[in-house]
Amino acid sequence: MVASGAAEKGVPETGRTGDTAPGGDRTAAGRATSRDVARVAGVSQATVSLVLGDKWAGRVSERTAETVRAAARQLGYRPNLAARSLRLGRTRTALLVVPALTTEFFARVYTGAARVAADHGFGVVLYPSPEGVGPARDPFDSARASLDGVIASSMAAGALAAVRGGGLPLVMLDSDPDDAAAAATVNLDIADGARQVADHLLALGHRRIAHLAAAVDSWTFRVRARALASALGTADGVTLRTEPAGLSVEEGRRAAERILSTPGPRPTALVCDDDIMAAGACKAARRLRLRVPDDVSVTGFDDLALATAVEPELTTVRLPAEAVGAAGMRALMAVLNGEPPQDTTLPVELLPRGSTAPPPD
Repeated sequence: MVASGAAEKGVPETGRTGDTAPGGDRTAAGRATSRDVARVAGVSQATVSLVLGDKWAGRVSERTAETVRAAARQLGYRPNLAARSLRLGRTRTALLVVPALTTEFFARVYTGAARVAADHGFGVVLYPSPEGVGPARDPFDSARASLDGVIASSMAAGALAAVRGGGLPLVMLDSDPDDAAAAATVNLDIADGARQVADHLLALGHRRIAHLAAAVDSWTFRVRARALASALGTADGVTLRTEPAGLSVEEGRRAAERILSTPGPRPTALVCDDDIMAAGACKAARRLRLRVPDDVSVTGFDDLALATAVEPELTTVRLPAEAVGAAGMRALMAVLNGEPPQDTTLPVELLPRGSTAPPPD
């Protein structure tokens, strides 16, 4: 396998082309081989082959696999992708489809997926669908000729028919777990996140609550709306108003202004479907000469960098986007290796900050 080395322990900093020995290791002096990786990791060459060949699951522990990958990174050891692709009939390339690149959430998903892919000799092509959550066009003349599989975040499987090329394995992230077209799903516990927001506001004493609901027809936002309404519906004396809004600061501001300016008892808390909308809600409160959180509390979803850039800092639900991307890539590789697909649900966490407080008397 082609490899570059580390400067220490007699291994040069950069790899050079040379002859390839049976089994794929470089034989010229000073270049890292699987034997070098095994020595640094303290395991056998067979274990190195299992881990770097993506066949370790059920044979070695996750801890051992990570030790081998770390040793390979340290030595700059990389597989000969051209030879492996010919041997396996694969391109070792995955397509990650996202609705847009307008928030850092999808960038973090890509970071997690690309990190795991790099450890296993895969490449990841990031494709923001020009139709948002609608049907995605095939970015290549033939997806089947260019890809081994597709990972899609926050989209419907039916929107990916063209991209999948009619037969590529599909792993869905933050999407409907009951979609039969997906080989595996990786989801966040979105419903629990909405329940945590509801419980937090109820504990503070809020009873007049408004939901700034994303005007996007996707599974993740439908789950948030249902879970919030269900959690608040069990408490006495609670009124919940829903106001649709686009996923932007300006749309969030307009929706919040409509809610806060309506005649009658004003909501004491605004629950926003993402942090960007929540920033707009905070802006609306200032324009109406209301104080956050003294006059109105505001919550978000995602825990973007924006959440701690606003003042007061935003109470929000942290979504581990990098972990989602990493789990999605591991699921795709498992499917490609013929292993039984396993659906995954990752926990989320409410982060109370300065944008929420008890309602005014």
